[in-house]
Amino acid sequence: MADKRDYYEVLGVDKNADKKTIKKAYRKLAMKYHPDVNKDDPDAEEKFKELSEAYGVLSDDDKRQRYDQFGHAGMEGFSQEDIFNNINFEDIFRGFSFGGSQGGFGSIFEDLFGGGFGGSPRNAYAGRDLMQTIEVTLEEVASGVTKDLDIRHQKSCPHCHGSRAEPGSDVKTCTNCNGSGQVRQVQNTPLGQFSTVSACPQCNGEGKIIETPCSECKGRGLTPTTNKISIPIPAGVETGSKLRVSGEGDDGINGAPPGDLYITIKVLPHDLFMRDGQHLYYDLPISYVQACLGSEVEVPTIDGSSATVKIPAGTQSGTTFKLRGEGIKHVNWSGKGNLYVKTHVVVPKKLSDKQKEILEEFASVSGEEISHVKQGFFDKVKESLK
Repeated sequence: MADKRDYYEVLGVDKNADKKTIKKAYRKLAMKYHPDVNKDDPDAEEKFKELSEAYGVLSDDDKRQRYDQFGHAGMEGFSQEDIFNNINFEDIFRGFSFGGSQGGFGSIFEDLFGGGFGGSPRNAYAGRDLMQTIEVTLEEVASGVTKDLDIRHQKSCPHCHGSRAEPGSDVKTCTNCNGSGQVRQVQNTPLGQFSTVSACPQCNGEGKIIETPCSECKGRGLTPTTNKISIPIPAGVETGSKLRVSGEGDDGINGAPPGDLYITIKVLPHDLFMRDGQHLYYDLPISYVQACLGSEVEVPTIDGSSATVKIPAGTQSGTTFKLRGEGIKHVNWSGKGNLYVKTHVVVPKKLSDKQKEILEEFASVSGEEISHVKQGFFDKVKESLK
């Protein structure tokens, strides 16, 4: 991993480059270093592989996020096939022909990467990714939870099994392209002959003609289906966290892989606790007497139990106490945050005569001179109405 060049450096793009810029940079460089164009350069094949590896990672949101966070070490869990299978070579090089290859895109990349690339049927489109939001409570975030979710997606038609043709009907090979799905045109220019490749207009790039479309899916190959799936949500997630469920998007067409389901987490507000990352904050009201004399107070914790906070004598309003390990588990490691308890001294709005007498005596002993505010006419009226 240490010998690999930075993928952004390989493609010559900025780390904030969007997908369009990354694709454009790869296409330009790949055309330059393709082995069929650089037959005399012994390093061309390795350069082309390096470019394709960089593009395969940076053009995939999940792989790019892992690479940005962990560098090449984050790619250790992916095989070469995982990386290169993400690249739609036919889309990238549509309209161009590399003179040394007679077998189309599939044979080009099977030769370079050892098979498994470009071997899907013509017009094989990967399934669409789906997005879903799940709401969770703070208690569920603290412990982790499994949520059942109804997912409506497009799945392979059970009647035609995704073939798009009515079972038992004939599917003929396109005579215009002889089943290749492509037609080639050669143009003579002062610089020599240039060959361009485009989708066959007769079969729309399919290579075959379906005479009787499936009666159930109307020739689409997919039908809407609702499935219930269980989504394990790890402890410690935050609002905006995303989870990927592989293969639970729409099914692909013509044998292409299905899309994925991306779950966005929304953590609901809590009545008692405020959250900041893995830490929790709790506002604890205490009486004037508790603040003056000290006390032990029970406070709730996120796991449903309680903890004891020792309030020392003379505690001022706004004093914060830390309960270590009573916060939220970190999503990537086993440590837990803390619970911070902030005291708030509550001053009673009304006092009995006895309470007033005791406080006046306290003020006298303390050497405080209390000036009583005389009630006005309207104050007396309001007092009489209580």
